[in-house]
Amino acid sequence: MARLPSPDDLLILLTVARLGRFNAVAETMGTTHTTISRRILALDKQLGGRTLERSPHGWELTELGASAVAAAETIEETLGSLAAVVGQDRDAVSGMVRISTSDGFGAEFVTPALVRLQQRHPLLNVEMLSATRKVSQNRSGVDLEVVVGRTDVSNAQAIFLANYFLRLYASPAYAAQRGLPETPDGVGQHGFVSYVESALQVAELGHRSSQLPMPKSSFQATSIFAQVEAVRRGVGIGLLPNFMVAQNAEFIPVLPDAFQRQIPVWAVARPESLRSARVQAVIAALKEEVAARQDLLAA
Repeated sequence: MARLPSPDDLLILLTVARLGRFNAVAETMGTTHTTISRRILALDKQLGGRTLERSPHGWELTELGASAVAAAETIEETLGSLAAVVGQDRDAVSGMVRISTSDGFGAEFVTPALVRLQQRHPLLNVEMLSATRKVSQNRSGVDLEVVVGRTDVSNAQAIFLANYFLRLYASPAYAAQRGLPETPDGVGQHGFVSYVESALQVAELGHRSSQLPMPKSSFQATSIFAQVEAVRRGVGIGLLPNFMVAQNAEFIPVLPDAFQRQIPVWAVARPESLRSARVQAVIAALKEEVAARQDLLAA
């Protein structure tokens, strides 16, 4: 009778299926890339075939690997049920979840959602990576991506979270000194604060796609927090997320009836990750957070 594969190796394969990169799996499990590779090779030998194949997007499951992952998910669910019984908390969520998110939305919405989730489930560990980028077509090494703008994915599911608005803002001091434009064309007579276009992956966030005229001068930064601070200090008019400044008296709206851009926010995950209780809990927490703060998103 053939010896059954190690449950530990099956759980490693499950984590590879979710994260797509050995390095990310090693970081999550507190081990090394070499160890992960060795355990996958041992599993392949035990099962009599390859469980993973390399693609341009990262590691993908073979047909055998998909069957092994189904068994691994059953093991994970059983262990989770046992942990809940031992801990007397049948709703407990535990383990590591890795999330990438844009800076501004991540700080304002994702962070408080994850903090509350971790307070409910103290055995849950969170890694949040901040980067304003479009959804990754490659295996990104995270369980869940929170992205803004258009999504174009064929191997993952995009779940709508919310809309927010990009609007024009200036500081009261700037308005008093320089005045404010009365039409969108008038923006070209002012300094303008926005993303560095050459480094921007999400075109909808930049000046170039706004159809506003070229500014008299520009202040560009890859960080939305740097842009907000530059506008606050009076360097020019900024194209900023409404939820970051609309309720702050240090910022005044510019052309509020003439210009705005609606930006969608999505949670994107592969099917293997979406079947994880941790990822489902994170998505539910994000939906709860944005639902409770619609007034800020619409401000």
